[in-house]
Amino acid sequence: MRPSIRRFITQPVLLAMLAGCTVGPAYHPPAAPAAATYKELAVAGGDGDTQWKVAQPDDAAIRGNWWELFNDPQLNALEQQVNVSNQNIAASFAAFLQARALVKEARSQYFPTLTTSPSVTRGRQPVATASGRTVTSGTTSVTSASGLYTDYSLPFDASWTPDLWGRVRNTVKGDVAAAQASAADLQNTRLTAQAELAVDYYELRSQDAMVQLLDASVAAYQESLKLTQALYETGIDDDEAVAQAEVQLQTTQAQATNLAIARAQYEHAIALLVGQPASSFSITAEVGPVKTDLPAIPVGVPSQLLERRPDIAATERLMAQANAQIGVATSAYYPTLTLSAAAGFESSSLASWLTWPSRFWSVGPSVAETLFDAGLRRATVQQYQAAYSQTVANYRETVLTAFQQVEDNLAALRILQQEIGQQDTAVASAQRLLAIATNRYQLGLDPYLDVITAQTALLSAQQTAVTLRLQQLTAAVQLIEALGGGWDVSQMPSSKAIAARSTGAD
Repeated sequence: MRPSIRRFITQPVLLAMLAGCTVGPAYHPPAAPAAATYKELAVAGGDGDTQWKVAQPDDAAIRGNWWELFNDPQLNALEQQVNVSNQNIAASFAAFLQARALVKEARSQYFPTLTTSPSVTRGRQPVATASGRTVTSGTTSVTSASGLYTDYSLPFDASWTPDLWGRVRNTVKGDVAAAQASAADLQNTRLTAQAELAVDYYELRSQDAMVQLLDASVAAYQESLKLTQALYETGIDDDEAVAQAEVQLQTTQAQATNLAIARAQYEHAIALLVGQPASSFSITAEVGPVKTDLPAIPVGVPSQLLERRPDIAATERLMAQANAQIGVATSAYYPTLTLSAAAGFESSSLASWLTWPSRFWSVGPSVAETLFDAGLRRATVQQYQAAYSQTVANYRETVLTAFQQVEDNLAALRILQQEIGQQDTAVASAQRLLAIATNRYQLGLDPYLDVITAQTALLSAQQTAVTLRLQQLTAAVQLIEALGGGWDVSQMPSSKAIAARSTGAD
């Protein structure tokens, strides 16, 4: 390349590199309202025995597989299947890969575009004269006798638009932030599925406990029916007591049968979460009460919640993307410089096609600037400014919702802990009442209706106790979910990782 041509090309390039700047507002995450501590921790502080603790800086907090805190092997196995086979997680991961690809698409605009379009053209033009002379124009030879010609062309075209005002840089920043938001959404989808599975699992186990409770009640009511029948046959009691005992027994049997509907539905819901057909999935019924050994959950301080919740991280990244889009819109106010070059070979003869005399080239810059657009650019900037304000409001709403969810579940655990103790006392009292009513009935002092009333009170109290323990387990799972599970922002992929060519680390 001639020195004059080299200077002609390199000087604008250097000028573009030196003059490049980024227009648009700098991004600073807005402040979010956060208290110094959770209100419920202060309330629970005087209760002594609680199911959570304030995480200190050296605590392990909630890490990794948070469900292992509940020490249930079957729950652990199901949760592992969620991570592998849940289709919502798979779809969210595919969305993240799409967001990564958009980053790579945007980064390609940093570099020039090189194209080629080789061709061989055979054609005919009008005959120039009636004689046998040949009229030559450029590199195309036309024979006057026939007008036929052949053109061989091998062009190379290059163009580059330097990023003078940061349009590409802001686009890349916005797409990186969007990809990071997608990565956080993936983690939020995973956490939601894991928590939903844990809740459904404990719902199913509570149904098992209810079935055992009603089966035990049916067995007791059968004995009561035998007692009323024996007393009726001996003339001590009348047929009314027998009928009352039969109604009590049959009603309880129907209730026990009805529980199979809810258990089947929870089993099917778990099958969906672990990515298996409901028709081939089953969980064996568990014998015994629901396990309620709640772990001590490290809560931390409210400010840490901003770094532990993937949904908060996602909305923060969407703010960064919206801010970058303002810069992209602002860059439209400034001129665009395009550097273009073309070179190649063209000839009417195949033998001389790729020879030095058949070469051609052209090079030169061009500048484009919009002189009048009837306020289009101003309206576009205003649009993205309003979109940014919307993301700020969404971010703060997400933060406030997160604080609410943590406080809700802390309050639920605190109150349920007290209520379960009270309900256990009520169950013991109901058992004592039933024993008294049964003895008085056997002695002929009271009617059998008193026994039925005591049996109903006991069964209701026992069912309430099972339900409260389920609520306690559910609140514990939802508290861990509200705290972000074992995730924090350090696990979010960096801009370098997102822009990497390989996806092996995914």
